[in-house]
Amino acid sequence: MQAYKSRVSRAPQHFHFLGICGTAMGSVAAALRARGYTVTGSDERVYPPMSDFLRSKGIKLTEPYRAENLPDEADVVVIGNAMKRGNPEVEAVLNRKLYYLSLPEVLKEHFLRGRHNLVVTGTHGKTTTTALLTWILTVAEMTPSYMIGGIPRNLGQGALFNDSSYFVIEGDEYDTAFFDKRSKFIHYLPELLVLNNLEFDHADIFVDLAAVKLSFRRLINIVPKNGMVLLNGDDANCVEVARASLAPIVEVGFSPNCAQRIRDTSYGPQGSRFSLGEATYDLPLIGEFNVRNAAMATAAARFYGVTPEVIQAALTSFEGIARRQEVRGIERGVTVIDDFGHHPTAIRETLTALRSRYPGKRLWAIFEPRSNTTRRAVFQNELASALQLADGVFLAQIAALEQIPVAERLHPEAVVAAIAAAGKPAFYEPDADTIVKKIAPLLQPNDVVTIFSNGGFDGIHGKLLSRLRE
Repeated sequence: MQAYKSRVSRAPQHFHFLGICGTAMGSVAAALRARGYTVTGSDERVYPPMSDFLRSKGIKLTEPYRAENLPDEADVVVIGNAMKRGNPEVEAVLNRKLYYLSLPEVLKEHFLRGRHNLVVTGTHGKTTTTALLTWILTVAEMTPSYMIGGIPRNLGQGALFNDSSYFVIEGDEYDTAFFDKRSKFIHYLPELLVLNNLEFDHADIFVDLAAVKLSFRRLINIVPKNGMVLLNGDDANCVEVARASLAPIVEVGFSPNCAQRIRDTSYGPQGSRFSLGEATYDLPLIGEFNVRNAAMATAAARFYGVTPEVIQAALTSFEGIARRQEVRGIERGVTVIDDFGHHPTAIRETLTALRSRYPGKRLWAIFEPRSNTTRRAVFQNELASALQLADGVFLAQIAALEQIPVAERLHPEAVVAAIAAAGKPAFYEPDADTIVKKIAPLLQPNDVVTIFSNGGFDGIHGKLLSRLRE
């Protein structure tokens, strides 16, 4: 017991990460190593490019998970969100009564405390808004630290940890760790909070929309009085959860009641235009959803004194984010697009935006039910309604079907039947190879195929492009 007390009473020098090859875990591990700490880690499968990146930073990696991987000299064990009871290293940490923290707690104590933290939240648009805001502050020469759930092309990486006073971070409402079921963002010490929108999601974590709202209320409750809450004034759920905020609230949206009203919007194949305040901005992203994202990022940047001229320069030069309406290739006149969308609202908004970018072209949608929510029957009707916006639809088999109780599973056949009843060709196929084989003969020059998945989908993008070449 004496050794245990002395271990936690001194400043930590050695961090050991469980699940170190996760994108966020690896980024934070490397940042701690850059500060001079000893960092080690383990994972079930150590793989490049993250493994090569970590080793290049002098971080020792072990695999698979074993109790003996835990260094005797480790001061703090950082337990990743994917870790569960039964994991041999988790059990060893608990049995040995070692000092452990979640990744959000490490961020809070070692990177966020004492800074101006700009936290971007919401069911949809977090990654794009966070990336836009980070790029605006970068162009404004404010050199922000950032942590983004995607790879912005302008920045080339999803995370940067420096000594700037500003930290822009994507605030995820998913739970923190197996021992802390609060949302991750509750640890992020927001000075400025962006709330893009609020819908039910993460059916494996939240029982209903009320539970989601409670989590956001807790977040709003820790924004200081000298901070700011920017919220979507057109979203009744956002307005409701912010009602008791002690921090100032600014509503951003199209409604006349919004203090920062989005006006004079126009949409074209190459981008969008909107006015906010006294300035008009051009944006090389398409669709109303991206205008909302840009308006939120603009309002946040103005709170920190960034001028409209600098904001416009940043928006004009923004190059987008990997896996957000990303063109993966064009073969035989067919454009293949990769999109991370996995919620009915995101799918609907993406398809609507692509109609503007590709007017008059046939639009196909291929969807893999892979998230913890869309694998369930929660959005059975909403998925059919959203996918009907395409001219033809392919639905893949539910990923990791065995993980979902039979009574809770999405019914893909019913989704396909509803789309077919609306007069659109719709197919339910077991895997990527079967989908590619079936859709390729149906495609014509000038068709656009958008593939929706929050995973790799067995390399379907490359397989389809290869088949079209053949």
